[in-house]
Amino acid sequence: NIKFLLRHIIRYEIQPIKKHLSKGAAVRLNKKVILVTASTRGIGLAAVAACAKEGAIVYMAARNRERAETRIKELKNETGNQHIHYVHYDAGQLETCRSMADEVAKAEGRIDVLVNNFGSSDPAMDLDIAKTSIETFLNTVTINLGNTYAASKAVIPCMRQNGGGSIINISSISGLIPDISQVAYGTAKSAINHLTELIAVQEARNGIRCNAILPGMTQTDAVRDALSGFFCDSFLKQSPIQRMAKPEEIAAAVVYFAADESSFTTGQLLTISGGFGLATPLFGALADLADRR
Repeated sequence: NIKFLLRHIIRYEIQPIKKHLSKGAAVRLNKKVILVTASTRGIGLAAVAACAKEGAIVYMAARNRERAETRIKELKNETGNQHIHYVHYDAGQLETCRSMADEVAKAEGRIDVLVNNFGSSDPAMDLDIAKTSIETFLNTVTINLGNTYAASKAVIPCMRQNGGGSIINISSISGLIPDISQVAYGTAKSAINHLTELIAVQEARNGIRCNAILPGMTQTDAVRDALSGFFCDSFLKQSPIQRMAKPEEIAAAVVYFAADESSFTTGQLLTISGGFGLATPLFGALADLADRR
């Protein structure tokens, strides 16, 4: 009798609940067509994974096809979503912003969400205004701002035709808070923040929303390879939540801005930085002092 009762509970009570929950988990982005640039690693890869888990049709825009297809195979196994695809995109060739948008629009008939994830910086060359060459400054601003502008411009006609969409720009806390170095990168991200607001204002009447996510220091290969341990430690001392963000924590905000639940949200600059820049400039020293008491 006990075995019969357990089988009955599993078959008629637990399994239907699990089935219902698994269906419910995929409704936030169900069938939305989402394009994510520079997405074979870091925040971009996490964004692809998060959107795929929520039932989206996701296009991984990248230069290295072999690496992208390896990631796609892994994500299909991990998420159970078979609608993850590759599209060619090369940040060094702005014309590929148009070609990737055209390819996705032709294949799916729509583009619901663009995630402008591409970002590039060389901390060894991008220093303060006295030491950074004009060439480094212009190249850094051009490639960062140019890709965000060109990709947004490329998807807007398709979004207009289909009644709207959501553009999500991955900016940086560097675009809000001046630093002692990376004059070009900070300027580029600040310009992307303003571009976000301009698109939001100019395209609202077409049903297109535009928001930006401003991460602080995040656990990515790019951060590990480019920044010294001393710099990372100094940065984190000024953050009330004294750790780096996980890429998945940034990706969660991508899902929010992509989903219908944010349909009345546009022109926002969402900082996800662990509170960096929020506290008194003495925070790092005072926190150490408090810990020693």
